[in-house]
Amino acid sequence: MEGFALDSSFLPSFSHQVCKMVGLRYCIFVFATAIHCYMLVVVAQITDPSEVSALISVKGSLIDSLKHLKGWKQGDPCTSNWTGVFCHKEGDPNGYLHVRELHFMNKNLSGSLAPELGQLSHLRILNFMWNDLTGSIPKEIGSIKTLRLLLLNGNQLSGSLADELGYLSNLNRFQIDENQISGEIPKSFSNLNRIRHIHFNNNSLSGQIPPELSNLSTILHLLLDNNNLSGYLPPEFSALPDLKILQLDNNNFSGSEIPAAYGNLSSLLKLSLRNCFLQGSVPDFSRIGNLSYLDLSGNQLSGSIPQNKLSNNMTTIILSHNRLNGSVPKSFSLLPSLQKLSLENNFLNGSISTDIWKNKTFTTTSRLVIDLRNNSISNISGAFEPPVNVTLRFQGNPICSDSSIRNIDQYCGPDSGSDDERNNSTNPSGVCPIQACPTDNYYEFVPESPQPCFCASPLRIGYRLKSPSISYFDPYKQLFELYVTSSLDLDLYQLRIDSYLWEKGPRLRMYLKLFPVVGVNTFNESEILRISEIFASWEFPGSGLFGPYELLNFTLLGPYSYLNPGIEGKKESQGVLIAWIVAAGVFAAFVSTVATILITRRRAKYQSILSGKRLSSRLSIKVDGVKCFTFRELASATNNFDSSTQVGEGGYGSVYRGILADKTIVAVKRAKEGSLQGQKEFLTEIELLSRLHHRNLVVLLGYCDEEGEQMLVYEFMPNGTLRDWLSAKSKRNLKFGVRLGIALGASKGILYLHTEADPPIFHRDIKASNILLDSKLTAKVADFGLSRLAPVQDDEGVLPNHVSTMVKGTPGYLDPEYFLTRKMTDKSDVYSLGVVFLEILTGMHPISHGKNIVREVNMAHKSGIMFSIMDNSMGSYPSECAEKFMALALKCCQHKPEDRPSMLEVVRTLETILRMMPYTDANPLDTKSSFGETTSSSSFSNTKSGDLFVSSTVSGGDLISGVTLNITPR
Repeated sequence: MEGFALDSSFLPSFSHQVCKMVGLRYCIFVFATAIHCYMLVVVAQITDPSEVSALISVKGSLIDSLKHLKGWKQGDPCTSNWTGVFCHKEGDPNGYLHVRELHFMNKNLSGSLAPELGQLSHLRILNFMWNDLTGSIPKEIGSIKTLRLLLLNGNQLSGSLADELGYLSNLNRFQIDENQISGEIPKSFSNLNRIRHIHFNNNSLSGQIPPELSNLSTILHLLLDNNNLSGYLPPEFSALPDLKILQLDNNNFSGSEIPAAYGNLSSLLKLSLRNCFLQGSVPDFSRIGNLSYLDLSGNQLSGSIPQNKLSNNMTTIILSHNRLNGSVPKSFSLLPSLQKLSLENNFLNGSISTDIWKNKTFTTTSRLVIDLRNNSISNISGAFEPPVNVTLRFQGNPICSDSSIRNIDQYCGPDSGSDDERNNSTNPSGVCPIQACPTDNYYEFVPESPQPCFCASPLRIGYRLKSPSISYFDPYKQLFELYVTSSLDLDLYQLRIDSYLWEKGPRLRMYLKLFPVVGVNTFNESEILRISEIFASWEFPGSGLFGPYELLNFTLLGPYSYLNPGIEGKKESQGVLIAWIVAAGVFAAFVSTVATILITRRRAKYQSILSGKRLSSRLSIKVDGVKCFTFRELASATNNFDSSTQVGEGGYGSVYRGILADKTIVAVKRAKEGSLQGQKEFLTEIELLSRLHHRNLVVLLGYCDEEGEQMLVYEFMPNGTLRDWLSAKSKRNLKFGVRLGIALGASKGILYLHTEADPPIFHRDIKASNILLDSKLTAKVADFGLSRLAPVQDDEGVLPNHVSTMVKGTPGYLDPEYFLTRKMTDKSDVYSLGVVFLEILTGMHPISHGKNIVREVNMAHKSGIMFSIMDNSMGSYPSECAEKFMALALKCCQHKPEDRPSMLEVVRTLETILRMMPYTDANPLDTKSSFGETTSSSSFSNTKSGDLFVSSTVSGGDLISGVTLNITPR
């Protein structure tokens, strides 16, 4: 229930009007009762005043570019649903509510953390993950004795860690990774009596790791990798009874040895000391019963590898780039779970036994990589017939000169098998021959549903394993699915791992989709809140194999877009709710007595005032070439927005074909009530659109901002959208040359947005239905409703390479990197355009029957059957041109943004392909030659393609002054 606050001037002015109508005596009685109940409410549910003051200071220190905290100006924090604020009445004798949790993950906040956070003395969770905060961590936070989760990772925080933070006696999880924190780790952190997770990786911490941290008897995960730590490895850590992961990679413990006592870490699952400048020998870890992952690579370790057998759970042994000698231990042949044995660049000699893979039972997903490059291995013992699941690398060993070993050459080359697990995507099983799921609600097929071809709208979650104890995920995928679904109390079919990707660390990032139960197309609100709370509160049970995780984003699209897990779910006391009900009941009864009279008397006056305000609104913006239409004009043009004139509909509202008084045909884009912007934002968008002038972009003709309406007016486009032409229902077909010309035109429009618009713009919603075709089939990019200004230089002249923003767009076109990180770049538009190119070539939809166009075309391209999926309605075409166009499209759709071309490269490549075209149609509007099916190349005309499509410049700025471009609805 929304809270309310009475302005100091409300009661006197309101009572004066009421008392004039209903009589003084009755007025006094009812008003006294209402005020009494209101005061009961105020007393019953007011937030502790000191905490309210602290929250105001917190907001004052933050820069909230996306206005997530705009509601913080009204009402009481705990009763008015302040964004990100969770409260609880913990038996306070004064009846005060107290702030218990602050959740601000991925809110695009900058600025700094206010010292007043320390005044929130009942706070349990402080979550500012994945923002752009700067400054230091306030020492005052150390005074919050109730704090359990301190989550500040993924910001730009700097400075040193204060001693005071070491006295958070109830702290369970301390995450400050991926910041710029410097200085030493305070010894006072040994007082974190209940700490289980310390994640300080990827900072600039320096100095000696305090041996006093060995007092942390509850610690499970200690991640200090990628810092500037030095000194020695504290042998005292061997006494930590529950330590499961010790990860110290990429520090400088020069001259230090690995304490032999680390072999006594009985609970250890993963030890990673890569690139730490360590010396001495490899300790004997055979006594650690569940050890799964050992990485000691990139050091200066010497001596032989201990021969004792390691744990049966061992998946990964990485001892490469050291000075180890002797033989490869035969006990490595007794490790049933081994995935990777990396011993390259050492001084090992002797033989390697084929029992390493012969003693293993391989499934279809199993994998074993054995890397022995650049050693002195001279022999293989046993029959040398490795299965396809095994990758061997022997380059730089004497064994490669032994011609008696069959096929030894294929294991001695520089590229003998890849070590990386591919970025995997899960293909839905089976084919659904029925109509595709509706995409307007972000529905898609549930791949493993017990009900065939069941459609539902999933929750989308960015998720990362920070320190898994495996090297290859695919064999453990089913186990991971069981782990996640059981933790969330879901059935297995409700989870789909859409894709996963190994990152540096190594860390495993993945994109999860959660589906509702069969028979229900969407999750209800309470279920969404339950699931989000499990993720945000780290309530998953521990998993040694998969290690600690982190939530990257919890994205709510389509039918869930009205929700925000950080806003809903306030747990208010029963007494507060009762007080609200009583007060609301009395007040409602009173208001209902006089409402009719008030409304009747004030209606005429109100309408007069409103008209004046709307007139002021229309006069508040003067844009050359953009007309301010009245509501009456547009209603008349569209026959009062009759359904017969409606030609399109989307999430924003509807589009109507209209005829103005001067007989001009226009497209009127009318926002529905839920899509209305603030007046300032609406007028700002109009000013932005009015500055865009390019032959391949639509131009705004006018707007309307009255009668509670927001409408944009464009000139009507007779040839509709590119998607209309590519549809299987289209009665006319586009030939290959014309499609190339459309692709080039759209690309030039986007290039203009990125490089020549002032200021530059990221479109954010490029798709085939937003590429419009005029009477000559010239492509024009439309619909800038989601566009964002590109980043600009800061005060120091530094240009950020992305814009942090909420994820919005259309399924199938969304850049996967943008979806996971919420960092929009120019390469995000390139990805979406690449999907459009694939549509142009194949005629397919981006998502159809649960299949993704990028995945399907990639598979066909790699399998050499590219031409089997080409749209056969585009007639004959030069195969070389089609191949180059498809290669460009797939390059645009690369998973990593840095692997995609720039828009300038895209334009240049398309112009090159068009120059290669021998002929094209002289008259693209000739239905016989252009839209009908073409059976042979003889149907091409004698006009050079370059004369029609290829410009003399690769710039996006083909400006035409005074030319009005057209638009049609999507």
